[in-house]
Formats: sequence, C-alpha cells, structure tokens
Amino acid sequence: MKIMIRNPFITSGYVSADYFCDRRFESEQLVREVMNGNNLALVSTRRMGKTGLIRHCFLFPEIKQGYYTFFIDIYDSRSLRDLVFALSKEILEVLKPVGKKALQSFWECVKSLQASISFDVNGMPSLNLGLGDIQAPATTLNEIFRYLEQADKPCLQQISGYVEKNVEATLRTYVQHCNNARFIFAGSQRHVMGNMFLTPSRPFYQSVSMMHLESIPLEEYIRFAGTHFKRAGKEIEENAVIAIYQQFEGITWYIQKVLNTLYDMTPEQGVCSVEMVPGAIRQIIDSFRYTYSEILFRLPEKQKELLIAITKEGKAKAVTSGAFIRKYRLASASSVQAALKGLLEKDFVTQEMGICQIYDRFLGIWLKESY
Repeated sequence: MKIMIRNPFITSGYVSADYFCDRRFESEQLVREVMNGNNLALVSTRRMGKTGLIRHCFLFPEIKQGYYTFFIDIYDSRSLRDLVFALSKEILEVLKPVGKKALQSFWECVKSLQASISFDVNGMPSLNLGLGDIQAPATTLNEIFRYLEQADKPCLQQISGYVEKNVEATLRTYVQHCNNARFIFAGSQRHVMGNMFLTPSRPFYQSVSMMHLESIPLEEYIRFAGTHFKRAGKEIEENAVIAIYQQFEGITWYIQKVLNTLYDMTPEQGVCSVEMVPGAIRQIIDSFRYTYSEILFRLPEKQKELLIAITKEGKAKAVTSGAFIRKYRLASASSVQAALKGLLEKDFVTQEMGICQIYDRFLGIWLKESY
C-alpha cells in the first residue's frame, strides 16, 4: 500500500521508497554484501542518512522475505549488560508480531530472561523486560547468539554506535562464529570506526567490508525536490536546491529540513524561489533559539569560547597552535586541548583529518549571528 503524507521531505525516521532520495548504488552494494555473507561497517559524517539507507534496504524483497531484521542502538551502552539489554529488547519486539512459534524459539534458547516474559490466555506474549532483568549478561549473550544460530530464518542486525573496548573482543568472538546472522555496524565518528575495524591490534580488524556514505549527488536532489513539489501542484527553482545543498555541504538531514520548511511555506500553484531559502533557515533557527541559549548556558566557559572560535573559523585547523589561540584570545594550548576533548565527547564538534567543525550547522549559524 502506498503511503501518503502531508510533507514529503522526511526529517525523522524512514517512511517508504517514495520519500527516499536516490542511494541506488549504495543500496545495491549493501544488499549485495549481506547476500554474499559479509558483515559490513557503514561510515559517514553525522546526519548523512545511514539508518535511513539501512531501513530502505531492509525492505528489499530479498531481505524482507529472507531475513529477520533487527535495529540495535548502542550509543548509550557502557557495558556488556547494556549491550545485552539492547539486543534482547529488540529481538523480542521484532519477533512478537511474527507469531508465537518464532517467539517460542527465542524463549527456549534464552532461559535467563524467562521471568520477564509471560503469555496471556490466548498465548500472546507480554514483554516486561528491564535493564534489571539482565542478571547474567555473559550468559544471556551466549543464549542470544545460540538463538541467532538456530533461527528458522537468517538474521540481519544493524548495530548503531560503538561498543566499549572491554566488550569489543567478546562481541567479535560471537559475531565471528555466528553463521546464521549478518551484522551492519553504523557509526559517524570516522576515526573511531576506523580504529575499530582497521587497527591490527583491535578484535574487529579486517572482519567487515567497509562502506563510506558520501553526499547524495546534487542533480539527484534537484530531481527529487522538483518531483515532490510538482506532485503537490507547486514548483521549486533549481537554484533554491543548489543554494541549500551548497550551504550545508550536501548533508542529507539539513537539506531535508530546509526543503520540509520551504514545502510548507510554498502555497499550491506557487513557486519556491531561491530568495525564500534564507527565510526558511531563519524560521528553523528561531524554533531552536531557546534550546541553543540553554545549551550555551550549560557549557563550561572554556568549551564555550572554543566552540565559538571553531564556529567563526568554519573549518578550524591546528586549534592548539599559537596563531589560533591568539586570533580568538583563548587561554593556552593545554586549556584548548582540554576544552576540545570535552566538546568532542559531547558531540558539539567533529574532528577529521585534523580539521574541527561544529556538528550542528544550525547552531553554527546562530552562534555566528549571536557572537
């Protein structure tokens, strides 16, 4: 059934192929890797659409009909227990609508979670799993992988985030020996993902196929935007799409967010012009203004000063150098180093190839205007 929604420029989640822009080559590559029995690491800058791409591919007939598919978000996992909880909860939620037989198969393998699952008079399961139910994480993890190995269909799992180093070796051992499941690891911090999969001393070294997700080509976004405006009896100038694409360097979420706002601003039979783009961006930033003020208020002073300096610089190189410190009147190299560490840990900035940039581009615009 074709899904119809009011605004076709999706900014959260995945709806259907109708509202998904391009990624034909990447989709074919991802599905091919999985079908050929390979595990995969999908890497990109943040908000480039990794999860959307994976959800899109999980709906391909060969995947949807042939695999159980699970989405595991472990960004907040700090221990083996957290990881096991995330795995258990997702598998239970996916199997619940499949039917009692599929859930019973999981139930029979994962004995350590029995107290958390009950069945009503009709045999339907009731799930009450909490973190406190993971009393023996190593045992439960072993049981989960035993289930994956004997499930009636092969299993395909997306794991978003990064496991702690002390968990990495344990997970690698199970992944390596599980022949009935494939794993897609998705992450945004390239140096972290690179270290995890490309460092010889790390457990996951050379255990996956690496796939880098770059920007969707500009011409594809021009076509995509034009098609959806036209379907609603509207038009959008090519220059408007070009202006958005260039300002946000082809990062998917920002393009979608601005197009979403422009689509709403453009009346039926109306034309969205390039002159409307700044107004759409202003409307978005104004909606975040209170949030941004609160974020800045909560930041330690040294981190705030460095964040503003990086934002003004745009693409900041050598932030601990004397020249950068003097230019933005920062305290010292050591204090900048400490502040940078804090900003990286909080995901306020990204650092790739020695270049620092603010992560939230809308926040960056607000900071430039405010400071």
